[in-house]
Amino acid sequence: MSDTGVTVKKDVDFSEWYVEVVLKAELADYAPVKGCMIIRPDAYAVWEKIQQVVNEKIKATGHRNTYFPMFIPEAFLKKEAEHFEGFTPEVAWITQGGDTPLEEKLAVRPTSETIMYAMFSKWIRSWRDLPLKINQWCNIVRWETKATKLFLRTREFLWQEGHTAHASAEEAEAEVMWALNMYKDVVESYLAIPVLIGTKSESEKFAGALYTTALESIMPDGKALQMGTSHNLGQHFAKVFDVKYIGEDKADHYVWQTSWGITTRLIGAMIMVHGDDKGLVMPPKVAPTQVVIVPIPFKGLEAEAIAAKTKEIQETLKAKGISVILDDRQEYTPGWKFHQWELKGIPIRIELGPRDLKAAQVVMVRRDTGQKTPVKEADIPATVDQLLQEIQDNMLAKARAILADKTTTVKDYEEFKRVVEGKGGFLKAAWCGSPQCEAKIKDETGATIRVRPFQKETPTSGCVYCGKEAKEVVYFARSY
Repeated sequence: MSDTGVTVKKDVDFSEWYVEVVLKAELADYAPVKGCMIIRPDAYAVWEKIQQVVNEKIKATGHRNTYFPMFIPEAFLKKEAEHFEGFTPEVAWITQGGDTPLEEKLAVRPTSETIMYAMFSKWIRSWRDLPLKINQWCNIVRWETKATKLFLRTREFLWQEGHTAHASAEEAEAEVMWALNMYKDVVESYLAIPVLIGTKSESEKFAGALYTTALESIMPDGKALQMGTSHNLGQHFAKVFDVKYIGEDKADHYVWQTSWGITTRLIGAMIMVHGDDKGLVMPPKVAPTQVVIVPIPFKGLEAEAIAAKTKEIQETLKAKGISVILDDRQEYTPGWKFHQWELKGIPIRIELGPRDLKAAQVVMVRRDTGQKTPVKEADIPATVDQLLQEIQDNMLAKARAILADKTTTVKDYEEFKRVVEGKGGFLKAAWCGSPQCEAKIKDETGATIRVRPFQKETPTSGCVYCGKEAKEVVYFARSY
């Protein structure tokens, strides 16, 4: 792999392009531990921005952050058979501590329902203790055997998991939808990635859930990526872990529960959807750096004046709350710097040379379109604000166009197979509701039902697989 620039075209070898961008833009690296990754500072800064937004939203609605151990006793996982069976192939087990064999195996957290709900049964006594709404930012380990794909498929990843307990089914259902729509706002308004929302099929739902809702998006290579999930757990776990409360009617009742989460794969989605042949294109709202200032060097007094003016501009923008860096390194040419900051996806580049100094202006360059605009010195802060919003909006619009282009309505199975093998993307198709048809489609094409949309459409054809009467229109796709 070359040390400079992205050498692979996005539309020629998408997978290799993605790896090059992640490594060369210094977002992540492969860890010495097989199947694991190192999240580098720029990518972690994006994760911190996501954390900040989600924390604001959940705290405003009464959720509180907590932390539970990453070790879960085997008995806890086994207690809920369906849940245990769903995770067994991916669980990493600890069998020895130091030189001492453990009396009971410990699972390294694949998800926290079981350990949390064992504590819920201690903490919840009365209707006054409800709703209980907690959230955890932590790492998760699932022993993937497939090839490592940075941010998308690694044995350890970071996530956020919300867990709530409620007095009624209606409250739990409202919570599920609140979390799903909160995620939709985060992904669309901040990461500029449009999503489809709906429920998962029975075979694709979270192990142990009553039902699972999800956000799905399509990547430029035609594969779907699950962007987040929100599960209605019903009273299933409450009965297993004896999570009960005494109601106002003085009787015992099981709680109704939800869990919901997003992961660092959102960063992978951001890279894939917005990146181009030059590298990253960062949405301004999550970009670690929104503006880079590059002085065009000159000798003598003008050089000193340019240096002073660029520092002044940097301070002005900082005072406005804009994240900005001044690249005044002497050892690199302006052209080299332009390429580097394009690779890293900085939304706006400000150039200032001798001519600009004389004209009391700068040149602003948009990363998303490459458009260059001369801007008067007095207008810099307002123009930066305006451009950042325009770039954010434009990136979402471009991503919506990808989603529309990658969505195909198919009427029969022959067409379904042609589209899966060719164009890919979402296949909007009628389905009879049979798990057998769903399983056969998955076995024969690799496509699964990604989402059953909330807005129901009347099928205009029979089931895409068996031809029998269809019950609903769903979205199929191959996925990451």
